[in-house]
Amino acid sequence: MKIAIPDLISNSYFPACAAVELGCFKAEGLDVDLELIFPVDRCYEMLRDGEIDFVGGSAHSALAAFPEWKGAKLLCAQGQGMYWFLVMRSDIEVKKGDWSVVKGRTIGAAPWVDMGLKQLLVDGGVDLEKDDVTICPVPGAKPVPGQVVNFGVTAAKALEEGLIDGFWANGMGTEVAVQSGAGQVVLDIRRGDGPEQAFNYTMASIATTDALIEQQPEVAAAAVRAVVRAQEMLRADTSLATQVAAKLFPERETALIERLIVRDLPYYDASISPDFVAGMNRFGREIGILTGDPAYEDVVATQFSTLWTSQEKA
Repeated sequence: MKIAIPDLISNSYFPACAAVELGCFKAEGLDVDLELIFPVDRCYEMLRDGEIDFVGGSAHSALAAFPEWKGAKLLCAQGQGMYWFLVMRSDIEVKKGDWSVVKGRTIGAAPWVDMGLKQLLVDGGVDLEKDDVTICPVPGAKPVPGQVVNFGVTAAKALEEGLIDGFWANGMGTEVAVQSGAGQVVLDIRRGDGPEQAFNYTMASIATTDALIEQQPEVAAAAVRAVVRAQEMLRADTSLATQVAAKLFPERETALIERLIVRDLPYYDASISPDFVAGMNRFGREIGILTGDPAYEDVVATQFSTLWTSQEKA
């Protein structure tokens, strides 16, 4: 079986990576390979087409291949809340939390990830057109045959080279940019920056098809248990993050990963709440990727909700 993630050298989808590399899937009787597929909408298209079995990506992006949530469901969360950061060039004078800094600027963001930035700016009172905000792909991030794209670190490199004024990306890209001196964090949505409703625009989740849930419910359940177990292992011993990263990341990013996982631990909760789904639905309608108001049970595989709490805690 295969689980696809849209960014590998990242903390965003690390529970999925850890579930593979720490043997959590194998302990549940599943032989699961990790596959990097960029951008995230391509992950969900491949899920729809039966080329992969699970996606560990942004929850709202399932709508790229499953309109109105027809044919797929979320199994569990990898972490609570929208998990991207707005990072601007360090030579731009700005106070943390001031999203008006984007006015007249060019901000790099990945496909479908950019929707989160656009909507939080709108919710924050920024008029993207009148305020001359350009949100565009990051130079060098468009995949070509034979090339592997890791978006966050590519964005950090583009910022350092002065190709963009800022970027909207994951914690690893953010940390690389800050450590190099090229960037500064302006918005950290999980930790209270930006409009309050932005927290529930999306989350890092695990998704699969209705067909797999119906035909192989034991496999879906095992996948949830594997991810929850990975979260618990990282919570108990954060040095495992370095062990996992050493198999997957370059040396620089491997050295950074444990501090990022320590920072993410408060959000390691596999549950998916009705409030989250309501917030994500609202976001989907506002951004134009959803027309209706799907019920909680249409979005989330609620039959596995008892597995969101680890057996050690249960």
